[in-house]
Amino acid sequence: MLKQLTRPRLIALIAFVLVVLFVLYRCTSGGDDAPEYQTAVAEKANVVSRVSTSGSLQAVVTVDVGSQVSGRILELYADFNSKVKKGEKIAKIDPALFQSSVSQANANVIAARANVARLRVTADDAERQAKRAEEVHAQRLISDTERDNAVATARSAAAAVDQAVGQLAQAQAQLETARTNLRYTDILSPTDGVVISRAVNVGQTVAASLQAPVIFTIAQDLAKMEVHTNVAESDIGRLKAGMRVSFTVDAYPGEPFRGSIRDIRNAPQVVQNVVTYDAVIDVANDDLKLKPGMTATVSVVTDRRRDVLAIPNAAMRFRPDSAGAGGPPGAGAGAGAARARAPGGQGAGQGGGQGGGQDGQGGRRWNRDNAGAVNEGEVAAPEVPMRTVYVLVDGKPVARQVTAGITDGRVTEITGGELKEGENVIVSVAGQNPNQRGQQGQRGFRIL
Repeated sequence: MLKQLTRPRLIALIAFVLVVLFVLYRCTSGGDDAPEYQTAVAEKANVVSRVSTSGSLQAVVTVDVGSQVSGRILELYADFNSKVKKGEKIAKIDPALFQSSVSQANANVIAARANVARLRVTADDAERQAKRAEEVHAQRLISDTERDNAVATARSAAAAVDQAVGQLAQAQAQLETARTNLRYTDILSPTDGVVISRAVNVGQTVAASLQAPVIFTIAQDLAKMEVHTNVAESDIGRLKAGMRVSFTVDAYPGEPFRGSIRDIRNAPQVVQNVVTYDAVIDVANDDLKLKPGMTATVSVVTDRRRDVLAIPNAAMRFRPDSAGAGGPPGAGAGAGAARARAPGGQGAGQGGGQGGGQDGQGGRRWNRDNAGAVNEGEVAAPEVPMRTVYVLVDGKPVARQVTAGITDGRVTEITGGELKEGENVIVSVAGQNPNQRGQQGQRGFRIL
């Protein structure tokens, strides 16, 4: 029979069969439109709020030891991990040129001293000639000009002595400079500690023309260390000096270390428009397990709640396809009632209604007392922000207005509102990723 069908009729028959199959599929699959919700029970739990960040370990005091003179490294008396004492010689720069400079400066001092002695003899002789000229002039045996010449010669000789004394002082200063540079060829440790870095080798030439080259880096005391962290500006207000801290390092992943916040530095660190602040953490390192430069994963407990009503964070983010639709009448009306019961609200709407707001003409703030009267000059308490969660009632989502407290990244504390203990809050639709819905619900609420 198929052989008797022409090609156009065969194509038409296949198309008809496909259309019939599609209609049958739509008819059989269209009857189950109700989504299947995944829920969690609102129950009592312990909630711990934390600030998590990372940082690097450093010694409390680290000193870069450099050279104040240029030259070739002749000897090294310390190496990596060497323990050194304050004033101990740890390196030696070739002193040959500096010894030569000392010898030359010393010779200049000797020559300058001899010149002073010679000029003093000349000055003494000129002084005697001047006195003799004065006596002879008094007897009218020489002219005034001869007397004046003798006096001027004596004064010039005295001035030459003073100049020679100054040159002697300069030569002595140059000698002291040469001796100081010679002493600088001995590189001494400025503190007790441990060498954590060596930047030169024997035979290497260091140049100290613009800045002192670093030869060693010495950590003063590795038994006391500190962690420098990068805390986001949104979290820095929750940290205070003295808070206890726990952290781990990759070298000992299963071992927690303890410390405390010493201070929070005010200098901002901006990287790609992200502002962070340095919270410095003091750490005891008596067993010397921690080493400079290790990366620390830090956790700070900022708040703790015990036996409070809590729900999963996914429930705070969930939004049905049509929020409030399909629920019982008045399901979405709880927002106004909850807002009216919020502390400081006292029935106040958004700057209007019977509650207090702001007088548009005078800019005055109003508030209500317990009796409902309006007091001028008082600033109204801030309205507690309400969040919407959905509970499953008779298979349909019903909105509940709640106020959120702290979160530990998994569950959130519920501090007030319409939600009751034991109710089933909707966290997602079956087969759907909870993070795909309700992105608008995350505004004003940060997951730690």
